[in-house]
Amino acid sequence: MKTEKIILGIDPGTTIMGFGLIKVVGSKMELLQLNELNLKKYTDHYLKLKKIFERTVELIDNYHPDEIAIEAPFFGKNVQSMLKLGRAQGVAMAAGLSREVPITEYEPKKIKMAITGNGNASKEQVAKMLQQLVGLKELPKNLDSTDGLAAAVCHHFNGGRAAKSKNYSGWDSFIKQNQDRVKK
Repeated sequence: MKTEKIILGIDPGTTIMGFGLIKVVGSKMELLQLNELNLKKYTDHYLKLKKIFERTVELIDNYHPDEIAIEAPFFGKNVQSMLKLGRAQGVAMAAGLSREVPITEYEPKKIKMAITGNGNASKEQVAKMLQQLVGLKELPKNLDSTDGLAAAVCHHFNGGRAAKSKNYSGWDSFIKQNQDRVKK
């Protein structure tokens, strides 16, 4: 008997949040959705976070993913950008946790390696490989959506397990794995 699984992949961002949904039956992948949430028109950072939360919940409620794969923030030199990206990721994760959908984080290099075999691949290289893997007729203008899709495909290729990444099945597991963040 073939098992069926739906995976939501998210590339968090406060300008554009990319996402992709795949259905996996056995080892065969089918693209369900590839899109982005464009947040450029909003100037209020908190409103952007609210929109990220609402869109993620909407995707969960509409597609009922079994698992969520999310790109982990990478360490950059701009601390303000890192904070905003971390908040966007946290809000998307909170949406998944609120619906008790297990979440796995993947480092950007791990995602690129899983898709292209090269951890330093460009966004364009990742998108081109995904085009072949899931049969996309044409690539989107912005590649944030293919980055979200890449997280979902990476999760599938890794059998739902991320080395050196954290998996959360609910608030309790999040707290257990992040004791350093808990105020005592």
